[in-house]
Amino acid sequence: QDELEFSMGPENATAVTEFILEGFPELDPRLQVFFSWLLLLMYLTTVMGNATIIFLVCVDHHLQTPMYLFISNLAFLEIWFTSSTSIKLFVMLSSGQNTLSLSSCFAQNYFYFALGCTEFILLAVMSFDRYVAICQPLLYAAIMKPQLCVHLLVAAWLLGFALLSYRLLFLSELSFCGSKIPHFFCDNSPLFKLSCSDTSLLWKIDSVFISCVLLGSLCLTLAFYICILFCVLHLPAASGRKKALTACSSHLITLSIAYGSCIALYTRRAEDVSLRTNRIVALLNTVLYPFLNPFIYSLRNKSVILALSKSIARVRTKL
Repeated sequence: QDELEFSMGPENATAVTEFILEGFPELDPRLQVFFSWLLLLMYLTTVMGNATIIFLVCVDHHLQTPMYLFISNLAFLEIWFTSSTSIKLFVMLSSGQNTLSLSSCFAQNYFYFALGCTEFILLAVMSFDRYVAICQPLLYAAIMKPQLCVHLLVAAWLLGFALLSYRLLFLSELSFCGSKIPHFFCDNSPLFKLSCSDTSLLWKIDSVFISCVLLGSLCLTLAFYICILFCVLHLPAASGRKKALTACSSHLITLSIAYGSCIALYTRRAEDVSLRTNRIVALLNTVLYPFLNPFIYSLRNKSVILALSKSIARVRTKL
């Protein structure tokens, strides 16, 4: 069933000490095994791709610019974001170990949303950096000073983690009438539907806060990209326009996956969210989006490819 209904009140709540993640029970066992190995392959590719970007930015001085500083931070964030859900999902699908303690469930929920909010703020910062680089190239060095870049990054991480800290307090006060979560991680909607407590206040705070972060960063990001597109269309060289439009279109595709999936999941009331749809759409921003990011933002870039070639050449020389 897509929806869980509980008629029990708080007086019927039992002392739930752990949750059972149901994952994808409708899948055939053999298909679950195949899916688990596909997930592992995508996860390892995501981690290795993002780790490569971080390594190259650290060792190659040509990549130590504001743009790659932001990209390396995004890469670091993506490793932890996808790890917060993908590792447990792989264990569930491959071995059937689907239990999770209350504290682990609350921690997963907190880190998922904190890292997600940090990422959306970071995406807005990155779009601002690209706007200045393309539309104000002569002022780029004066505007995007190292001190400003560090301040923007610190602000993004602090806002994402500090502003979401209220979740841990609220979640720890909830009592639960059941332990089976029809999802592959401790997401809001299925978790709230298990609670015997009144979750209306937490849901309202979440809806307002997450909507503000999502829609606010989306508006800023789209505004900067629209300005970039206008600047690109006025470039004199056709080859330059084509290159810039290709880069912008690929960025917008990945952004549409991230923003579209989160808007579909977290800007509506819990009663309006289908849990089956929730699971499928959640795979887009927990698995597919982190998998695509290294290729979209970095690994197709000529500067990154050159830096990677140099690093491989140095290793071969030493061997």
